[in-house]
Amino acid sequence: MASPNPLTSAATSSPVGGLCPAYVVADPDTAALRVAGLTTLDRLLVAAHRAGLAPLTVVATQELPPIPRTRAWRIPFQVVSAADPAGGRAVWLRTDALVQAVDLKRLAAAGSARLTDAEGVGVLAVSVPKGWAGGDPFREAEGTAPLRAEGVACVVRNAGEARRATRCLWASIRSSADGTVDRWFNRPVGRPLARLLIPTPVTPNMISVAATLLGLVSAAMFAVGNPAWSVIAAVLFQGSAILDCVDGDVARVAFKESPLGKWLDLVGDQVVHIGVFLGITAGVMRSGGGAHMAWLGALAVVGAAMSFWRVLRGMRRPPEAGGSGRLQGLIDAATNRDFSVLVLILAILGRLEVFLWLAGLGSHVFWMLLAWLQREPRPVAGRS
Repeated sequence: MASPNPLTSAATSSPVGGLCPAYVVADPDTAALRVAGLTTLDRLLVAAHRAGLAPLTVVATQELPPIPRTRAWRIPFQVVSAADPAGGRAVWLRTDALVQAVDLKRLAAAGSARLTDAEGVGVLAVSVPKGWAGGDPFREAEGTAPLRAEGVACVVRNAGEARRATRCLWASIRSSADGTVDRWFNRPVGRPLARLLIPTPVTPNMISVAATLLGLVSAAMFAVGNPAWSVIAAVLFQGSAILDCVDGDVARVAFKESPLGKWLDLVGDQVVHIGVFLGITAGVMRSGGGAHMAWLGALAVVGAAMSFWRVLRGMRRPPEAGGSGRLQGLIDAATNRDFSVLVLILAILGRLEVFLWLAGLGSHVFWMLLAWLQREPRPVAGRS
């Protein structure tokens, strides 16, 4: 017996609250297709929730495919076999598409529109206004204004298109804190590992801890003071920076972000930085460096600690505060490890003492610049 059409059957639902309700039509042929390890249904539900759409309703005539991230985030939704919310404003999605929260939020605000990919091809989702007469919303939206996607938006009707959507999604993953080395080396090199880890029980927090531990092993090897060990230590330090990108990639693609993960990443970076500064200082002194190297190492450690303190102050600063663009740029610079390449080059050349001079003096210039950008504006005295 043929399944009823979930778009035109007479059952109704009663959405309340939220930016506007969302209906996700779980097509039997596409709901279980996987994009970067998660089913299209799972990705749509998380995206709709993050866009502020509520309540969420899944229209399905079959058992739902796995939706682990929806379950993990405890996203509330209801399942109906058919829905026809006549007269109600709503966003409609189908599981033959990959769309992101940024575009669903824009679509909901548009009132009546159809979301297309960046080239204006394909209808990926639609919004219907209050007073809509019912029927097939995708067909009704054919004459509405197209809204081109700003985020990743792809049609996903088969396994080949799911692979293409996966490539597009991975290509879009980046962080505002990415430096040049992160963007062109660390992230591309770490991406195959991130892909392998997505379907495993390994969490981003585990990867963050591994990156920190690898960085501390690197610091201990720097402290030996042997030129060959210093090169190996620099390579391990670079590996730690690569893992530092992998944890973020896995978190963003698999919707595994968390406040704890953010702090593990941020604090772990600073622990590794300070450890490497101390390790290089000890190694340079063991290999014949003068007593002034100890002072440079101490300056570098104090400068790193002051920079971290200033970064924390900047992260608590309201976005509308003056100079926030330049301040955020400096904060991003403080939380990447672009200097790892410089450490590797100097280790190969046997001139790590040069790095101590740069770190010992440069870190203080850096935190002082942060302090200047964070200064409070002086109140303007009123005229009598």
